[in-house]
Amino acid sequence: MDLLPAEEQLLLKESARRFLAEQYTRFREAPGARPGFAPGAWAGFAEMGWLALALPESVGGFGGKMEDVVIIAEQFGAALVVEPYIPVIISAQLIAKLGDAAQHAVLEGVLAGTHLLALAVGETPRRAALEAIATRAAHSQGAWVLNGAKTAVRGGGLADTLLVLARLDGMGGFGLFMIGPDAPGVTRRAWQGADGADFADMEFRNVTVPPSALLGARRDVLPYVEAALDRAAIALCADAVGAMKVLLSATVEYAKTRVQFGKPIGTFQALTHRMADMAVKRAEAEAILLLGALKAEAPHYERVRAVSAARVKIAECARFIGQQAVQLHGGMGVTDELPVGAYFKRLTVFELVLGDINFHLRRYAWVGRSGVLREGLLSVPETRPEYAL
Repeated sequence: MDLLPAEEQLLLKESARRFLAEQYTRFREAPGARPGFAPGAWAGFAEMGWLALALPESVGGFGGKMEDVVIIAEQFGAALVVEPYIPVIISAQLIAKLGDAAQHAVLEGVLAGTHLLALAVGETPRRAALEAIATRAAHSQGAWVLNGAKTAVRGGGLADTLLVLARLDGMGGFGLFMIGPDAPGVTRRAWQGADGADFADMEFRNVTVPPSALLGARRDVLPYVEAALDRAAIALCADAVGAMKVLLSATVEYAKTRVQFGKPIGTFQALTHRMADMAVKRAEAEAILLLGALKAEAPHYERVRAVSAARVKIAECARFIGQQAVQLHGGMGVTDELPVGAYFKRLTVFELVLGDINFHLRRYAWVGRSGVLREGLLSVPETRPEYAL
C-alpha cells in the first residue's frame, strides 16, 4: 500500500489552499453573503470542480475517491469554511447511488453550484438512533405521507432539497425521500452553530409526496445511510485536522513573540514541552485520518472499525490541541481579536456531531465483539450505539 499522496492529490491540495487563502475572505465579505453561506464562494467551489469530485462519472462527476474529499475538507478546516460542503457531497452521493435517471436530474444543479442538498436523519432525544427512527412514511392512495421531526440537520437551513430518512409503515425497513423544504406540511427553523455553520430543525406534518420522491425503489436504505454518515464523519475528521494544524502553527508563532519576564514564552521549558505534545497529537491525528480515509469505502466491518477509531482519536487530539492553544494564548485566546477562539469553537462543535467519543468507543467495541453482518449492516440488538448526528 502506497501511503504517500499522488501527484494529483498534491496539486489538488495546493490549489485548494491557494484558492481559499486568496479568495475566501473576499467572498465572505461580499454583498449577498449571509451567515453560513457565501454564494460567491460556493460558485467558486463549483468552478474548481470540488462539487463534482466524489461523484461518479455516470452523473457528471469526476469519479474521485474519498481521499480526495478528505484533502478538500482539511483545507476547509484550515480556512474556517462554513459552507455546507460535506452535507451536500454526501447527499449527492446517496442520490447517485440509489436514485433513478429522473432523480439524478437534481445533480445537475448540485454540480453547477445552484442547488443545495441536506441529509435529514437526526431526531431528538437521542439525535438519530438509526434503527429507532420515529419519522414514519405511510403509503396512501398512491402517495407517501410523512410525519415526524428532525433536529440539527447540517446545511438544512440552506438546502433546496432534503433527503429525509423515515420508517416505511407496513413494509419494514426505511426509505429516503427527496422533499422540498417549502412543501406543504414542512416547518423549518434555521439556526447557526457555535462555529458559524448552518443547521436546522424540521417538522413534517402529513407531508404528501409522490412515489417518485422515494430513493432506492423501496429497498431498505439504512446500510447506505450508515455508510454515508461514516464518510461524512471522516470528512469532518479531516476538517478538524486542518483546524488543528493552524492552531499549532499559530500557538508556536505566538510563543515566539509574546514576552514575559524579559524573554519570549516559547523559551520556557514547560511551555516548549506542551507545544511538543501538541505536535505529537497533530501527527497522531494525521496518521489515523489517513487510515480512516483509506477505509471509508471498505466493507462494513473494516469501515466501521477504522472510522470510529479515527473519530475517537482525532476528537481526543482536537480537545488537547484546542485547550492548549487557548491556555498558551492566555485570555486573548477566547477573544474575537485572535483567530484562536474561532478554531477552538470549530473543534468543540466537531466533538459533538456525528457521534461523540463515548459513542464511537462503544461502536468500535461492539463491532469488535460481534462482526455479524445482516445485508451489509451490523445486526445490532437494543444495546446498539445510536449513530448520533
